[in-house]
Amino acid sequence: MGRMHSRGKGISGSAVPYKRTPPVWLKITNDEVVEQITKLARKGLTPSQIGVILRDSSGIGQIKAVTGNKVLRILRANGLAPQIPEDLYNLIKKAVAVRKHLERSKKDLDSKFRLILIESRIHRLARYYKKTQALPPTWKYESATASALLA
Repeated sequence: MGRMHSRGKGISGSAVPYKRTPPVWLKITNDEVVEQITKLARKGLTPSQIGVILRDSSGIGQIKAVTGNKVLRILRANGLAPQIPEDLYNLIKKAVAVRKHLERSKKDLDSKFRLILIESRIHRLARYYKKTQALPPTWKYESATASALLA
């Protein structure tokens, strides 16, 4: 499938291991992993950052293989899930950065065009998350209040 706002049709990416069981050399238990995840979430890290840290420090390739649940589900169970989904948060962050750049460089027409593309992705993703009830039905992206969403 092609990209939304570019020409690429790339299919490269990482593959999930075929075996759904934790490796035999992994000595960490389910409760210890959940404890680490909640500790990192309290520090303010996102679910993907938590996954990267656990992969690099503890050697846990797939958290679901060890715990039986994904990071976000563990965070939801402990009441630590982020308010808005991570991919939407990152798009809003990018739109705020481009808008700040445009305040300084008003003649940058390419950035103006890219901002339109970013915001259209935000609206499309918000429509999906409202449909799946990950966002409240009254949630609306507004560029004027977007920086307040990030804080």
